[in-house]
Amino acid sequence: MFDIRKIQEKVIYESVKAESDVDTAKRVVYGGERMNLVENDAEWVKSAMRRLESRFEPGAVKKIRMNCQCGYGMEEKLALVKELKSNAESIEEFVDSEKARAAGLFCEDGGLFLQFYFCPCPMLAEVDRLETKTWCQCSAGYSKVLFEKAFACKADVELLKSIKMGDPVCLMKITLYDPAWK
Repeated sequence: MFDIRKIQEKVIYESVKAESDVDTAKRVVYGGERMNLVENDAEWVKSAMRRLESRFEPGAVKKIRMNCQCGYGMEEKLALVKELKSNAESIEEFVDSEKARAAGLFCEDGGLFLQFYFCPCPMLAEVDRLETKTWCQCSAGYSKVLFEKAFACKADVELLKSIKMGDPVCLMKITLYDPAWK
């Protein structure tokens, strides 16, 4: 059975461990003195992110969370991005189709953007509002992997807006460095 909580616990554990050590990873993912307390998903998301933010500087927090993307549905999304790319020779052409717009892609002032009108994260289904964008950085990491694979280049992804932070959309700016168009 697909258990998103277990998947998230594992990817956060591994990402924190890569930046620090096993003890810190355990404390971030499972708590300290509260290690035996069972939290529902919404409570766990919030408390794990508070623990992460209390132990690392903002840049490290972002890096850790961007490395936590689960990869769910990646092959399907990669096929779509590659299809859109196959008919384009520029960012403007890449986003100039109904399929691209339906996927949330658009171009503004030469920049590539991806937006969602709903929160795509199943872990946040029961979360009304987040205090910070920390949890949502995994979506930026997911998009980074997706666009780097599709365009065979480095990419930077900046999370600009988050529905769970009270914004009307989730919005990311994607910067591609020397993308391969064909």
